Amino acid sequence: MLTQQRKSLLLERLSTDGRIVAKNLAKELGLSDDTIRRDLRELASEGRLQRVHGGALPCAPAEANFVDRQQIASESKQRVGLTAAGLVKSNGVVIIDGGTTALQLVRHLPLDHNCTVVTHSPSIAVALAEHTSVKVVMIGGVLFRHSMVNVGAATIDSMLHIRADCYFMGVTGVSITEGLSTGDLEEAHVKRALSDRAAETVILASEEKLNVASPYVVMPLSNATGIVLDGKTAPSLVKKLKRAGLDVCVS
Repeated sequence: MLTQQRKSLLLERLSTDGRIVAKNLAKELGLSDDTIRRDLRELASEGRLQRVHGGALPCAPAEANFVDRQQIASESKQRVGLTAAGLVKSNGVVIIDGGTTALQLVRHLPLDHNCTVVTHSPSIAVALAEHTSVKVVMIGGVLFRHSMVNVGAATIDSMLHIRADCYFMGVTGVSITEGLSTGDLEEAHVKRALSDRAAETVILASEEKLNVASPYVVMPLSNATGIVLDGKTAPSLVKKLKRAGLDVCVS
């Protein structure tokens, strides 16, 4: 089998099965593990898939820039945002991540809702301008324009003074086996720090973030408390997420 034929087959299997296990596929095709791994490395370098331990997952489409991401799965994000907004308790302290799905959460929050929102995202802070009953606490740092959030040591240090009831986390990849991931190392560190400062962490997972992976691991699924999903999510995946110990809320 020629190299291009193998690569086409790998991408076809990834699309059909949602995951490649290198050892199993090598045995099925009568090829060496090294051959399959080499093909996976080359496909990963072309941005066609994300290598993970033992194989590969689809790349996360949510790694596009902030403006482009607003056009990806926009209806799914709106549904997840609406449902997540209903989880924001009155008089509590919540951390709201940056990103397009978190922005939908804020847009669906009632204007008279009374709570404190801690955020490292200028976009989230601006979206709360008309929510006069919401106290907004801005966390500083270096602006990461790709996601419109502040990152860096100053951001993490500022979080040491915060104790929140819940953190609504945005990620670009949600995988049962590979956990929660994002496309930037600094963002991954900040997300972990934010999660550490909240009693609960709820994942905002619109459809394009499921069963895909990004290069930088934020944390295992087991470290989160709950997840908000689009109502169109496959029941089989919902069951797996529940078995992973998450409180699942379907929009």
